[in-house]
Amino acid sequence: MCFICERIEMIKNGTNPYFVKELETGYVVIGDHQYFKGYTLFLCKQHKTELHFLDETFRTKFLSEMADVAKAVYNAFGAEKMNYECLGNGETHLHWHLFPRKSGDMPIKGPVWWLPKDEMYDDKNRPSKEELEEMKAKLLNELNKL
Repeated sequence: MCFICERIEMIKNGTNPYFVKELETGYVVIGDHQYFKGYTLFLCKQHKTELHFLDETFRTKFLSEMADVAKAVYNAFGAEKMNYECLGNGETHLHWHLFPRKSGDMPIKGPVWWLPKDEMYDDKNRPSKEELEEMKAKLLNELNKL
């Protein structure tokens, strides 16, 4: 089973602490590491590796819901700009990385992946239980407005 499928199983079992909301085509989760406050992922319900492998109707809904999640992230965390990434080089299961960006959030201007991995994934960037609950509540509030 892939890592994303494992995370989805945790959601279904009620054991994924990062889970925010289930939508028709995917699951909204807060990122494990929060160098970029509000970093969120949208996990596809179908285990597919490419957008073009999705049925056209599902794909259209998936992309629409991803944009809605991005809007909610933008509003919940006061973003100046959103970064959208659907890479799949590490975990091939379709999922979106949604990064709320603000001026000066990195030492140099550029994409989030220019930040050294050891800095982005440092344990100091893991939200506390209280911070995580607060972030989830803010995001859920915005998602429920859509």
